[in-house]
Amino acid sequence: MNNILTPIKIKNILIQNRIVLPPLVRFSMIEDDGYVTDKLLDWYESIARDGVGMIIVEATCVSADGKLRENQLGIWDDSFIEGLSKIAKIGKKYKIPMLIQIHHAGFGKNIKDVDEKILDEILDKFVIAFHRAKKAGFDGIEIHGAHTYLLSQLNSRLWNTRNDKYGGDFERRMYFNKTLIERTRELFDDNFILGYRLGGNEPTLEDSTKIAIYLQDLGLDLIHISSGIPEERFRQPAKIDNFPENYPEEKDFKLDWVIYMGVEIKKHLHIPVIGVRNIRTEEQVSYLIENNLLDMVAVGRAMIFTNKWMVKTRKAYLKRVKNDTK
Repeated sequence: MNNILTPIKIKNILIQNRIVLPPLVRFSMIEDDGYVTDKLLDWYESIARDGVGMIIVEATCVSADGKLRENQLGIWDDSFIEGLSKIAKIGKKYKIPMLIQIHHAGFGKNIKDVDEKILDEILDKFVIAFHRAKKAGFDGIEIHGAHTYLLSQLNSRLWNTRNDKYGGDFERRMYFNKTLIERTRELFDDNFILGYRLGGNEPTLEDSTKIAIYLQDLGLDLIHISSGIPEERFRQPAKIDNFPENYPEEKDFKLDWVIYMGVEIKKHLHIPVIGVRNIRTEEQVSYLIENNLLDMVAVGRAMIFTNKWMVKTRKAYLKRVKNDTK
C-alpha cells in the first residue's frame, strides 16, 4: 500500500514523496516587470529545504498582455531565463523535481470573438515559452488549463462557441492543446515531464473526464485536477458514498467537490493524478493516498500559513504509524 512518503517515478524523474506544492502565484514577491526576485527565491528554497515531493512553480505568463495582473512572473522574453534558472537550480540543489506552469489569462466569455490570428500568435508564444522553460533547467512543464484562463475558455463547450479551427465541436476545441503538444513533443524526453492542470468541471465532470482522456492519449505524463467554471450551478457535488468508510472527520474536506472530481477522473486514466483544494492535515493526505484515491496531493495555503508544514506532516505521519503498530 502506498503512503505519503512512498516515492513515485515519472519517466526517469524520481519524486521522493506524494506531496506537491501547487502553483501558488506569490504576487507580493514579484514586481511589475515580472522578473524573479530574491524574495521569491527564498520562498521556493524554504519549501524545497523542507522536503516536499515536487514543486510546481507558479503561473508564468507567455505574454505581457496576457497576465492576471501586473506583478506576475513572466516567460515572454529570453531575458527571463536567467532568473527562472535560479529557481530551477533550487530544485536541483535539494533533489526536488520542479515543473513550471505556463499560462495566459485569456479573454473571459469573449473567447468566441477573439481573432484567429491572435490565437495563432499566442500558440506560437506558448511553444517558445516551453523551449525557454527547458533551457532554464526545469524538470517539466504544467500547462494551465483551469480556473477560466485561456485554455479553460477554449476547452469549455459553454464558452467556446467558435466556428473555426479553435472551436466548434470537441476536436476543434482541443486544437490549441493538440497543436501545442505536437509542436513541442521533441522537448519531452525521458527527463522532461508534460503536465496539465485541468478544470474538473468544463462545464461538467463528464466533459472534463473526456478532455483528460484525450490529453492522456496525446502523451500527457501527469494531470492535476482543479476547478473550472466557478459558477455554483456547475459545481460537482461530492458523492461521499463512493468513498471508503474510514473518512477523516474534517467536514469541509469531506464535502470538497474539487478533490472529488480528481478522484473520479483518476478512475479513467493510467497516468498519475494530482488532487488539490482544502488539504490541511497529514490525515487528509494519507487518506487519499493510502486508499489509492489520488496518486499525489497538492497542499497550498497550509504551506504558506503553517511554518515548516512538510516537516511537521512527516513527523505526524511517522508518529501515527508508530502508534498504530504498538
